[in-house]
Amino acid sequence: MLGRIELDAASQIPLYRQLFLQMRRMIASGELRQGDRLPATRELAGLLGLNRTTVTAAYELLQAEGLIQGRVGRGSFVAASPRPSSMAWEEILPPLEAPPPPPSAELISFAASRPSQELFPIEELCRIAQRVLSGPQAAAVLQLGSPAGYPPLRRYLLESARRRGAARAGDDVIVTSGCQQALDLLQRVLTRPGDRVIVEDPVYPGLKTLFLRAGVQLVGAPVGPQGVDPEELGRLIERHKPRLIVVTPNFQNPTGATLPASSREAVLRLARAAGAVLVENDIYGELRYQGEAEPSIKQLDESGDTVLLGSFSKIAFPGLRVGWVTGPKPLLARLAEAKQFCDLHADQLSQALLLAFAESGGLEAHLERVRAAGAAGLRALLAAGEKHFPEGTLVSRPRGGMNLWVRLPPPLDAAELLGRARREGVGYLPGRYFEVSRHDPGALRLSFAGLAPERIRRGVEILGRIFREEYEQARAGDRLEPAPAMV
Repeated sequence: MLGRIELDAASQIPLYRQLFLQMRRMIASGELRQGDRLPATRELAGLLGLNRTTVTAAYELLQAEGLIQGRVGRGSFVAASPRPSSMAWEEILPPLEAPPPPPSAELISFAASRPSQELFPIEELCRIAQRVLSGPQAAAVLQLGSPAGYPPLRRYLLESARRRGAARAGDDVIVTSGCQQALDLLQRVLTRPGDRVIVEDPVYPGLKTLFLRAGVQLVGAPVGPQGVDPEELGRLIERHKPRLIVVTPNFQNPTGATLPASSREAVLRLARAAGAVLVENDIYGELRYQGEAEPSIKQLDESGDTVLLGSFSKIAFPGLRVGWVTGPKPLLARLAEAKQFCDLHADQLSQALLLAFAESGGLEAHLERVRAAGAAGLRALLAAGEKHFPEGTLVSRPRGGMNLWVRLPPPLDAAELLGRARREGVGYLPGRYFEVSRHDPGALRLSFAGLAPERIRRGVEILGRIFREEYEQARAGDRLEPAPAMV
């Protein structure tokens, strides 16, 4: 039996975390014992006067710590008691935003925006690794290196950027531990607490979280079917005077939207006129499945001041964690200095492997396979969504990338429906993880690149059935609600 729970709506600690901490203490004290059944999320939400999403988030944290376990068709049960600790870590550590629910091996998971590991050319990479480690450069690769990155890879990336017009004479390249570190370094070097930064809304959660934890004020620029609207962006710039503007023109995460060339030119003009640093995140640009590629903003910028981010994570091997920044030399020197304080330098063996993979022609051949698989996955997802999702569902139609944005018809709440979807074997990320200032309860992201078409079709079929049943139930409830008296 669940004991008394007291929550403080005025506390700086979010309600879901207060609930998690109190239930965790109940398990640690033995008030809740191993095998005890917990109330269903809907039941507990009603008892406590909470949104069901709040209870679900608390249960997800308990499950992530191995304290409770969900059993299909039976509910959630106490699994174990936490080991005692001499430190009051929950009081010492600052609160964090609820993380996305952890993936499960049995799920058809649309939650992770990553390539399919089934496509990794493992044998080819093993041969390349053997060649790198047996070559004359092996000792240098395994030694400490430059904080700016492995010099041969930097030269390769800079020459590639110059060939396509994405690097000027005053530009340079530094290598980072993925795009995430590039964003973190830019935040460290370019912003101070209280600065305003314009980002897309909805936006990639990793970008949002790192700026918020640095005390930066985020301003969300609404994203539509063709990306950020330049007119609205201009109004936001005029009102907020941002220090930094971050955009993803190609296959934006999470919506999949692509910014037209005319809008890219307009964004560039607005940023230059405002004196704001413009950061172009182009980690999905190589994953185009149809249509002609638009020039990058960096290519359009004759001043060379635009900062361009790239990464091997979406096009090759995410686990090697190799990204890069192309931009003005003075800025990159400061980024390299900040990186040295963080981790000295990015892993050189990973850099050498990816350079050899690219120079051998293996990367381009692999990209062709990735694009073909991505196109097939996107076609399967769009067709299945059209067939199974309830009437009134809005679905983005990207021409590449890894993500699809779905907006369910009111009053469906994607966060509330996630628990049922996971119990029935399918995962996704609700829109609340991506929102900056606009709350859209019906929104969710489906990431398709890591799944084969047959699993995509099966997953969408399950989701469609859940969404349709919940939608019909909600509509039936509306029809039964008595109409107000006319006076």
